Amino acid sequence: MSRTDLFIFAGEASADLLGQEFLRALKDRGLKITGVGGPKMREEGFSCVAQMEEFRVMGFVDVFLALPKLILKFFKIRRAILEINPKAVLFIDYPGFNLRMARSLRRKGFSGKICHFVCPSVWVWGKKRIPLMAETLDLLLAILPFEPRYFSHTSLKTHYVGHPLAKRLKAHTYKEGLFPKDKRLIGIFPGSRRKEIERNFPQHLRVAKRLLSENPDLLFAVSVSDSTFLPLLKEIAEKEALDITFVPHEQTYDLMKGSTAAIAKSGTVTLELALHAVPTVVTYAISPLDLFIARDLLRIRLPYYCLVNIIHEGEVFPELFGPNFTEKSLYTHLRKFLEDGNARAQCKEKCVGIKQLLEEKDPMQEAKELLLGAMDGPSLK
Repeated sequence: MSRTDLFIFAGEASADLLGQEFLRALKDRGLKITGVGGPKMREEGFSCVAQMEEFRVMGFVDVFLALPKLILKFFKIRRAILEINPKAVLFIDYPGFNLRMARSLRRKGFSGKICHFVCPSVWVWGKKRIPLMAETLDLLLAILPFEPRYFSHTSLKTHYVGHPLAKRLKAHTYKEGLFPKDKRLIGIFPGSRRKEIERNFPQHLRVAKRLLSENPDLLFAVSVSDSTFLPLLKEIAEKEALDITFVPHEQTYDLMKGSTAAIAKSGTVTLELALHAVPTVVTYAISPLDLFIARDLLRIRLPYYCLVNIIHEGEVFPELFGPNFTEKSLYTHLRKFLEDGNARAQCKEKCVGIKQLLEEKDPMQEAKELLLGAMDGPSLK
């Protein structure tokens, strides 16, 4: 029986999508591939030793409650990798689990290549992970242009391959005529988790209501990240006494393309908005306890927290975090984008620069060639 070439681990939905793109890129190489994946990877005929859905947990409380189950699965996957003994293992994102697995495999004597796709946010917190990664990984594939410099003092081969999101958007087909042409469309993107919506959306709506009273030509539309959140969004809109348009997830990019400006909870959605060149005010409501933990215990203190601003290394989108997120501050910044043509034009110009930077590489082609090169080369560990 021939040795398995590659074991891929994707433990969450975003990793499953990247895994699917990886499998498509590798299809012409005739490799024997197995691992852990979700529905998208399984569409490609991926042979699973376990399914992604078994690993999907979110938030501190959920992780804590699921810990016994995750520990059992950790040892199950480690045992499977050691028994299969692939030429290489490719971990996709999910760093809390995957970096521990990489270290554990090395301690158990695994001599194959270990590669990680999507750099953990060591630039936010977890800088102590850098030496661990340098000790255990053969290759790190980064999707943000500034990330390799955090590993420049180590022996770890770290390469920026481009951002998969930029390529997906390039290939996206947009629908026409979904929104009226006689209105200035303002997109609201309140988050993809219940707590995020509850903390951010009411203030978004209060500002929308105020601006609507001053500008009847505006149309506010809310992106529904998951249909299960629609009743909650409607309930909050009713409490704020605002009749508003709700847009299903599959029309998110159409909403972005048509928007004059936007309000968005901090996250990947801000990068999607930047790639659509939509001037956006970024919000992140955070409890005093969470703020204390982030600033004083974890000591997360960055000049910017919005991913778009971090990539640009300067302000593209105004970001309102914690105590800075008030109805007044959101109103002031959004109104400026609506009334100040220069501010809007400068923001859009910076967005175009970010788009060009992220589009200059073909991420899956770059990642594929680097992975194959690592598989064929001598191990550094």
